[in-house]
Amino acid sequence: MPRWKGLDLETEGTGISRPLSRQVNLVGGMLGKIAREQMGDDVFERVESLRLLCKRAERNDDPQLRKEAAERISEMTLEEIVQVLHVYTSFFHLVNQAEQQEIIRINRERARRSGPGDWPLGSGDGHVDETPRSESIDEAIYRLKQGGATIDEVLDWFHRLDIAPTLTAHPTEARRRTVLQKQQRIAGLLATLQSPDATPDERSTTLDELYDQIAFLLGTDEIRSERPTVQEEVEQGHYFVHGGIWDTIPRIHQDVQQALRRHYDTTADVPAFLTYRSWIGSDRDGNPNVTPNVTRWTFARQRRTTLDHLLEELDDLRDDLSQSRNQTDVSDALLASIEADARQITLDGDTLHRYRNEPYRLKLAYIEHRLRALRDAVPTGETVDAADIARLIAGPPEHAYDANALADDLQLIAESLEQHGVQDAGRTGRLHRLRVLVDTFGFHLAALDVRQHSGVHEEALTQMLRHAGVTDDYAALSEEEKLTILRAELSNPRPLVPRGADLPHPAGTLLEVFRTLRIMLKVDPDAVGAYIVSMTHSVSDLLEPMLLAKEAGIGRVESVDADTDAFVCPMDFVPLFETIEDLDAADDRMEALFTDDLYAAHLARRDGFQEIMLGYSDSNKDGGYWMANWALHKAIYRLGVVCDDYDIDLCLFHGRGGTVGRGGGHTYQAIRSLPANVHNGKIRFTEQGEIISFRYALPELARRHVEQLVSATLTATARSAGDRASDGPVGLAERETEIAALLDELAARAMETYRAMIDDPDWWPWYTEVTPIEHISRLPIASRPVSRSSDEEVHFEDLRAIPWVFAWTQARYIVPGWYGTGAALADVLAEVDGALDMLRHCYREWPFFTAVLDSAQREMARARLSIARHYDTSLRTGPTSFHESIETDFQRGRDAILTITGQDELFDNTPVLQKSIRLRNPYTDVLNLLQVELIERDRATASENGHSKAHRESLRTALFLSINGIAAAMQSTG
Repeated sequence: MPRWKGLDLETEGTGISRPLSRQVNLVGGMLGKIAREQMGDDVFERVESLRLLCKRAERNDDPQLRKEAAERISEMTLEEIVQVLHVYTSFFHLVNQAEQQEIIRINRERARRSGPGDWPLGSGDGHVDETPRSESIDEAIYRLKQGGATIDEVLDWFHRLDIAPTLTAHPTEARRRTVLQKQQRIAGLLATLQSPDATPDERSTTLDELYDQIAFLLGTDEIRSERPTVQEEVEQGHYFVHGGIWDTIPRIHQDVQQALRRHYDTTADVPAFLTYRSWIGSDRDGNPNVTPNVTRWTFARQRRTTLDHLLEELDDLRDDLSQSRNQTDVSDALLASIEADARQITLDGDTLHRYRNEPYRLKLAYIEHRLRALRDAVPTGETVDAADIARLIAGPPEHAYDANALADDLQLIAESLEQHGVQDAGRTGRLHRLRVLVDTFGFHLAALDVRQHSGVHEEALTQMLRHAGVTDDYAALSEEEKLTILRAELSNPRPLVPRGADLPHPAGTLLEVFRTLRIMLKVDPDAVGAYIVSMTHSVSDLLEPMLLAKEAGIGRVESVDADTDAFVCPMDFVPLFETIEDLDAADDRMEALFTDDLYAAHLARRDGFQEIMLGYSDSNKDGGYWMANWALHKAIYRLGVVCDDYDIDLCLFHGRGGTVGRGGGHTYQAIRSLPANVHNGKIRFTEQGEIISFRYALPELARRHVEQLVSATLTATARSAGDRASDGPVGLAERETEIAALLDELAARAMETYRAMIDDPDWWPWYTEVTPIEHISRLPIASRPVSRSSDEEVHFEDLRAIPWVFAWTQARYIVPGWYGTGAALADVLAEVDGALDMLRHCYREWPFFTAVLDSAQREMARARLSIARHYDTSLRTGPTSFHESIETDFQRGRDAILTITGQDELFDNTPVLQKSIRLRNPYTDVLNLLQVELIERDRATASENGHSKAHRESLRTALFLSINGIAAAMQSTG
């Protein structure tokens, strides 16, 4: 009998859809059978009894049942705990895949029911709904057409778009790559089972393989044995770029062509409106493992793998372009291009003979020869010297070939095909796909940004200026004194230090970084992104890296006018504003830069372009949820105003994390809720860790994510082009001043409550006791340390925002995503006349307020204060608890949100996610109880003698597994 026979797929669920319920029951049933087979009946009985106890505890609101579950756990051996952890963690990996398949199923169902019903050889189901799918590119172009936009206007808006998701290696992906790969395989099998076209034999084979894959997953180590290297993080990033992203971008461009054809009866060339950036291998801020060698290696690795993939694409294209001169003509321009190639490149006789009558294939053969020569020249070792990269600059003629030349060659091919009977050849099929890939990824894949802390630049320049005899202690100078020196040196062509000078760290290291960038720019200017200065507090913070660039030979000093020499540089220097104070002053600081003659000269050579980055994570950690969101929104509006005043072409870079507490949330809504005066088509945002795998691991989800980015940005850009800029950050003209004042009050009260907690001297000891922050700091999930000081001793000021949020989430408080809501909303509702009507109006009419309030209620719905109380009562040793104040603010915030939104329960307006939370809670509760028990045992072991090192290590590994399990259950880390 097949192993999957007898599974109950119709078990009562929690209100989730029947297809999802059946998939969850299927994978859960298989996992249960496999657990019995691999681990024995006793383990299975423990798994089930703990789940049922926690489920009854929730259903009956009986904490005594949860206490009974905790007591049973306390009697288990460490081996038994680890076995239960493995089963529960595997269950959540499977449920997550089932939920993703449900998202795909719903999107496909909506797609099938939208659009025209007259497709040739279509399904013939007779549907008549021609309304495009919500938040799709098709819907965006449809709405523009309905609003009266001409095709020329639509194309102009596409030419304005510059959307740049930026991949980072921030430590928020707790899963090993092998687990991710198994999840992808399981996802594919679940998709096959959902297919209505699958035959009985195919379903039977798929079920057998699904059973095997779940067994393999259960037997796989969840925890990395050691921290990944930066090179491994680069490879992880490439896994997603060359997987989901590489295939998604041509599909998105095809969606644009289909929508233009459908709504405007035409196609048109559109630029690469969406490109990718990366910090992986180049983000130096707080990560000593990102060395200049690592950055050079990353550049080389990206170049070589991209050329490899382009060669594969050319192979596929050659299969299509079999036209013979015996059957059709080709353009004179293409023939001339082939003749020019022949003068530079000698192909082997077999190739020339084979393609003697096939000019398109012959042209592709010359292109392939050039790309192979470029690929083979790229260094491949673990150590990549500057000289290795410099050798790519000079060489034979084929080494002068770049992505622009390849794009021109593909354009020649497209024009020749279109001139000789193949209509729209360059906008459909494999040729269109390759053109899009070249325009989007070039030969570099993703431009590398470099980020470094402003304090490091100051320290480096202090060393260099002392060495040059300019000043002994630059760091001790006032801002005006610093600016005087910086302006003088940036206007002086002579270097500060001779080349080869032996400089201490960080000066010597930073100069090597900039010299690496100089060589990379010479090889491929598109390979270098921006230079980002974290913790930018002043004008000098941005001029300091410019002086370092000058010292490394990037750019030059030239005459701006008859009386002024200034440094101009082919790089963009980007300030990063992160604290509440810096956000409040961001527009003033940018105005000071724009009015600085030297910086203004640099901007003029950059066509007035200025990128500005905003930190969503540190601002939340600094000011709490409501203050961070409101301060960011006001700063964005004011930056739009000052850039408009000085005719600056602004691009905002949003440093958003995956969780709400770090700026995460629904991307479509986030883009559309930005102030209207910054919707100019240019936008950047970070995509980190688990968010990368969630959005890009499966092709259908990747396409959905990217189409939402494009749709939101396109429609917001079009809307702002026709609207008069608002007179304030709210954008509700009739009540602008009144509502802005109310939000000021809300944010101030929330921040006061938040700071009162974290500034209490008893709070930090409490936080480190009742959350697993100590163990998160040791979790081997990233190359970057969790603290800016050290891993061993973590302090609040140095703790990075990711582990900060991670720990709150593990203990189910999720404070960064909502805390202060009670003080903000309840107090204002009670004390401010007309506040309820105003807040209801804001919730209905103001996208920003809607998004912030809905994100807060989502995190409150995900919080589990009954479990959080267990952490507090079990793990706290001191007399002071902050649980009651957190719970009080939660209850007050919950009541206020329900009053404003008119709901009966939190998240009633999003029932699908509400039901998912209810489905997960009993299982997640067990993981939390297991984690608390492990923390107690770890502390007891640390205070007792006689325990072996192996036992302590086993305890730590079990704790890491519990962290992974809860991360999988909550679908978030930090």
